[in-house]
Amino acid sequence: MFKIVERTELNPIEFEIFVEAPRIAKKAKAGQFVILRIDELGERIPLTVVDTDEEKGLVRLIFQVIGKSTAALAALQAGDSLADVVGPLGKATEIENYGKVLLVGGGVGIAALFPIVKALKQAGNHVTTILGAKNQELMILADECQRYSDELIVMTDDGSLGQKGLVTDAMKEVFARENIQMAWAIGPSVMMKFCTLTAEVANVPIFVSLNPIMVDGTGMCGGCRVTIDEQIKFACVDGPEFLGAGVDWDEFINRMGQYRKEEGISNEAYEKQVTHNG
Repeated sequence: MFKIVERTELNPIEFEIFVEAPRIAKKAKAGQFVILRIDELGERIPLTVVDTDEEKGLVRLIFQVIGKSTAALAALQAGDSLADVVGPLGKATEIENYGKVLLVGGGVGIAALFPIVKALKQAGNHVTTILGAKNQELMILADECQRYSDELIVMTDDGSLGQKGLVTDAMKEVFARENIQMAWAIGPSVMMKFCTLTAEVANVPIFVSLNPIMVDGTGMCGGCRVTIDEQIKFACVDGPEFLGAGVDWDEFINRMGQYRKEEGISNEAYEKQVTHNG
């Protein structure tokens, strides 16, 4: 059993948990993820490893409540246990000293971006980080990203924190004054698409982290297939990071919404069950 030793509500829809998983904590690298189940009948939930504490054997995970399974995960408390946690999965980020790098995170994608920010700074890069959220309440990990960034730019849709505008506005400004060698963007699909287009104009390679529907996480089920440079790849074993320029964004965005109706029905049934149980 994988015990939750700490749980924090970051805001009304995003939560942080520290889980006892010593072997994963020892091996996980920036860019990798785990798949967990709450119980034996539970859905398999893929979550990026935000950080690890190898000495204590802890894995740090941050997630957003978007449906039945994540709502059930958010209902767990410190002291509860998960049925299983599998990982680390996926290919780790290629960490090198590139020179000047730009990292862009949006929403809960900031949780996946943070370990890359940290690793790139520790590798000696000059790190510029752009974080975006709808408002101040939904901004996460800004202080921790600041710690590992030479420059931090915060953007919110309503201007309640940092600058008002889109992360791509900030990207254009950075590209105009800095000789960026490599970039990363992690967040909503549409955000990553437009970050890719913005980086292409500046002739800067940009990696994105794709989060399609995933089941087993080992390349067997094919549920996480994506088209990269006109070839089928599996995000769980070939990714989750790919160069954004090669992603078939229209196909990816359409596939992300293919089970929206079923997800809504499942979530509605779960909410009724919770209400009935008091």
